[in-house]
Amino acid sequence: MSIGAAISKRPWLLAVFVAALVSLWMLSGILTGRDSGADLKRAADVGSESRPDIPSVQVSVQTAKPITRYVSVYGRSAPARSVEIKSETDGRVQSIDADRGAQVKKGQRILQLDLRDRQARLEQSRASVTEHRTAYEAQLRLQPDGYVSDTQIAETLAKLEGAKAELTRAELDLRYREIRAPFDGVILDREVELGDFVKQGDPVVSFVDNTRIIVTGTVAEQDARYVALDMLAEAKLVTGQTVQGRVRYIAPVADQATRTFTVEVEIPNPEGTLPAGVTAELQIPGGELLAHKISPSLLSLDATGTIGVKTVNDFSQVVFHPVEIARSETDGVWISGLPETSRIIVVGQGYVNVGLEVEAMMADADTALASEQRQ
Repeated sequence: MSIGAAISKRPWLLAVFVAALVSLWMLSGILTGRDSGADLKRAADVGSESRPDIPSVQVSVQTAKPITRYVSVYGRSAPARSVEIKSETDGRVQSIDADRGAQVKKGQRILQLDLRDRQARLEQSRASVTEHRTAYEAQLRLQPDGYVSDTQIAETLAKLEGAKAELTRAELDLRYREIRAPFDGVILDREVELGDFVKQGDPVVSFVDNTRIIVTGTVAEQDARYVALDMLAEAKLVTGQTVQGRVRYIAPVADQATRTFTVEVEIPNPEGTLPAGVTAELQIPGGELLAHKISPSLLSLDATGTIGVKTVNDFSQVVFHPVEIARSETDGVWISGLPETSRIIVVGQGYVNVGLEVEAMMADADTALASEQRQ
C-alpha cells in the first residue's frame, strides 16, 4: 500500500508528521542559539584578554645603586719638563761624559769644552782685583792727611769694581765650559760630537725630566664640574701599565673650537720605567651617585637629540627620561637620571612612542640577562 493511500485513509497521520517536523525545527534553533551565545562569550573573553589595540612591551624592574662616577679622559703621556740646553760660551767639545738615553742626576756633567785661555784670563782678573784693592785701601789711609782727593778715591774704586766684574765673567766663562744637567732626567738627544766647535747660544743637548710624567687630555664641558685639583686619578697606558697620579692642572677657559677643558695628571716615575709619548686613558673619580646599570642598546634619542631611556609609569604609559652616562664597563653602562625604582623597557622600546599606553609584561630572567649583556 502506498504512502498516499495510507494518508488518504488516515488523514490524522499528516497532522502528526507536520507537528514532528515543527518540533524538530524548534529544538534545533534552541541548541544553535545556545552554541552561538557561548561562542560570542568566548570571543568577548578572548578579546578582553589580548587587547590587540594596545601594544605589549617587556620591562625589567631595577632599583638604583650607589656607585662612584668616573670621568674618562683619553690623552698622551709626556715628560714633566723638557729643555734644550744651549752653550753659554764658545769652545770645542773636549769630552762627552753621557750618551743619549743616559739617566743623569742634577749637576752631573754631560760634556765639556776645551780650556783655551780661560784659566789665564781668570788669573789675570784676580791679579787686577788685587792691584786695585790695594791701591784703594792705600788711598783711604792717605785721605785724612789730605794727600788724596775724593775724586781720586772714587776713580780707584771704579777701577776696583770693574776688575771684580771682569773676574766674575772669567769665573763664569770657566764654569760654562762644562755642560751639566739642570735637574734629574734623561738625555733625549745630543746635537754635537767630540771635536765640534760650538758658539755661545748653540743647542748642544735635549734633556727631559722623566722622573715624573704628565698625562694630558681634554674633558667635555659637561664633565668639567666633576674634576678638581689634587684629585687622585688612575692612568692606563697603552703598554698595559696602570699607575696613579694627581690632577695638577685644569684649564680655566674651554677651547673655543672643541668646548673642552685641558686636564693634566702628574704621575711619579722615579725609576724611569714609564714611557712618555704613549696613549693613555685617565679615570678620574667624580663623586658618588645613584645609578642604574643597563645595556647600551637600551639608550635612545628623543626629537631634540637628547640621550635617554624609555620606562613604563604607574599608568602604563611610556615615559622618556634624559640620562647621563656615569660610568662605562665592559658589560654595560651606569646611568643617572631615572627614578630610584624604574620599570625599564628592555624589549619593544623602539616601537612605542612617549605617552602611549602599553601592556607591560615582566621580562623573564633570560631575556633580561640577554638585554643587559647585549652590546
